[in-house]
Amino acid sequence: MEENKALVRRFLEEQARGNLGVIDELLSPDFVDRGLLPGQGPTREDFKRAVAEILDAFSIISFTIEEQVAEGDMVVTKYTERSVIRGEFAGLPPTGTEENFEGIYIHRISEGRITEEWSQANTLHTTLERLEQEMRERERVEQELRVAQRIQHALLPRDLPELEGWKIAYDYRPAREVGGDFYDFLPLSDGRLGVIIGDVSGKGIPAALVMANTQSVLRAIARRGDIDPGPVLAEANEVLFTYLPPNMFATCFYAVLDPTEGRLRYANAGHNLPCCWHEGLATDLRASGMPLGLMPTMDYEEKERTLAPGDGVLLYSDGLIEAHDPQREMFGTSRMVEFVGANSGKATLIDSLLAELKQFAGEGWEQEDDITMLTLQRNRLS
Repeated sequence: MEENKALVRRFLEEQARGNLGVIDELLSPDFVDRGLLPGQGPTREDFKRAVAEILDAFSIISFTIEEQVAEGDMVVTKYTERSVIRGEFAGLPPTGTEENFEGIYIHRISEGRITEEWSQANTLHTTLERLEQEMRERERVEQELRVAQRIQHALLPRDLPELEGWKIAYDYRPAREVGGDFYDFLPLSDGRLGVIIGDVSGKGIPAALVMANTQSVLRAIARRGDIDPGPVLAEANEVLFTYLPPNMFATCFYAVLDPTEGRLRYANAGHNLPCCWHEGLATDLRASGMPLGLMPTMDYEEKERTLAPGDGVLLYSDGLIEAHDPQREMFGTSRMVEFVGANSGKATLIDSLLAELKQFAGEGWEQEDDITMLTLQRNRLS
């Protein structure tokens, strides 16, 4: 009986190490597998193919025989196993997760070879069911992300406004997981242009829907008449405080540009401070104000900056400055402002800034948040 137990132990442990030769060595030619997986035949060759598929799908970290009992020509083996799911198995995709299994094998021995095997992996079916549920959940989330992306892209302007004496540029790079970045250009009376950039808290469909509501509210208020940026944000805040879901809010920078005089009048609801450049020096455009939808009855400080020929302003979302390198150091506001000041004369400032960001983040950088950038630059005099 001890010989039979040792034979089974060797058979199972060699399999776990990936030695398929032990199947031909220790299984009888007329071996029958009694614990079939779906679609598996009962013969020794069928069994060998099934074991190969399992070893391709599962990277076995440890295989431990906990207990063995021998009775007559039968050996019962209780085992535990730790494996990483690295390949497709039973129609399920590789997850890269570590799983714990336990179960029982029963083997019949005849003339020093195994003639039959019964297997009961107590946790295998439970694990497969859980993985299938997780796969369905991932598919549902992916579908939601696609819907959210369609909502987001449908609302963002595709055409840049044309202003004599000005160059306007933008770049919008959505992350895989939909965020809440938004921007807008609003033609106003007397040839003025309203410019909006903002970001909604959260991800996925909730963020996309809040983004749509926020953008619609801002558009409606700003286009209603000659309303300055501060009152526009104050009124939008009142509306959004009433209708936004709990714990959701939006940051927003709103400016009105008079292209003839070069005047930029602006207010800020908790958004990243825009970067303004003049003669090779870059500074922040500061104006205080809480994000929209957090508290009722808020006032928003309003300021004005006149842009001379050659001056410009960069509006951006936090995906730019919060991008990080492999050591988790963020790109940061200071680095961005310094770069803008040194490169403000370039006609392709946004492209140059993106190239600098990618070089900083390093090869293999995965964008974790939306990145939105807008530039308004007054042409130099001929």
